[in-house]
This record gives sequence, structure tokens and C-alpha cells, in this order.
Amino acid sequence: MPNSKLVNFYFDYASPATYLAWTQIFKITNDAGASVKMIPMLLGGVFKETGNASPATVPAKGKWMNADLKMHAEEYNVEFNSSSFFPINSLNLMRGAIAAQKMDVFDKYTNAIFTGIWVKDLNLGDLEILKDYLEKSGIKADEIFNLCQDQEVKNQLISNTQDAVSKGIFGAPSFIIDDKLIFGQDRLNFVKKIINS
Repeated sequence: MPNSKLVNFYFDYASPATYLAWTQIFKITNDAGASVKMIPMLLGGVFKETGNASPATVPAKGKWMNADLKMHAEEYNVEFNSSSFFPINSLNLMRGAIAAQKMDVFDKYTNAIFTGIWVKDLNLGDLEILKDYLEKSGIKADEIFNLCQDQEVKNQLISNTQDAVSKGIFGAPSFIIDDKLIFGQDRLNFVKKIINS
């Protein structure tokens, strides 16, 4: 019998913890027969609205987090490399996510972006590098870039980000299931517990 639970996954590609969560969430929901709705938001906008900041702004915390992420990647048995270009300005990448949803290539785009940043260590904040990489990944870069300039796409990202903040989200990855907020890739066990309850 299908599970009616829906996991609303608020994300930003610039977050390494979000990448790790993305590698695991579909296994968890598929096993439970639940579903995932990925909602692009601008993490920088969330930080600004909530007074939060990246752990990288605290050197000791940033160093700890990097080691912690690598331990989780080993536990999940997934590839993970720290980005040489972190922190990443993700505005164009996140507008691209909205554009990819409209083009019906979202899964392909998301796989390419997460892999490009957190496995291949590419500087996808650079538009020329991003354009070339998307083309090599079989995604129409010009179409993505053109849509990114569309006011509707820009407004959707703003709306998603405001919606996230209004729901109490302060960072990424964040999951909302049955109005319950779960934050962090290291709390996926709680996501699992809720969708199986």
C-alpha cells in the first residue's frame, strides 16, 4: 500500500550537507513508499532573513564540519570532495533549478550540479564553466540561462525562500513532513521515523 507521506525537501546546491542528504533521501522514501518534493531556495537569503550564517564563518566549526561531512560520506558510501570554491554564490544555480523544473530536466540538472560541485570540485559559480558543464551533461545551457532571466523564475525563487523562512527554516537541508521541521543531513533517521509512523 503506497505511503501518503510527502517529504518537502528545501535545498540549495551550495550546501555540502544538502548534497549528502540528497544522496540518501530517495532511498529512505522509496523504501517507505513515500515521496519527495524538492523545493529550491536561496540559502544566502535564508541566512539574511534569519540572522544565521554558514559554519564556514567560524574557522573551528568549519574545520570540524569538513571532517564530519567526510565521515558521513564514508558511512553513506558516496563520493564527496570539499569544494575549493566554497562558499559558493548559488543565485544562478538556484534560478537554474527553477528553470530546469519548467523544462522538465530537473532531476538531470540536480544530479549534474550536485556532482559537479561536491564530487568533481568544479567552479560552477563561474557562468562560462557552468555553461560548458551543462552542455557536456546533455542539458541545454542557453535555454536554462535564458529562463534564469525570466521574472517569473526569479520571483519563484524569492517566493520559495520566503516560504521557507515563514515555515521556520534557517538552513539547509531542511525537511518538512506533516508540518514537522527536521534540519540537517545527520537527522535523516527522524525523517525515516516520521514517514514510517
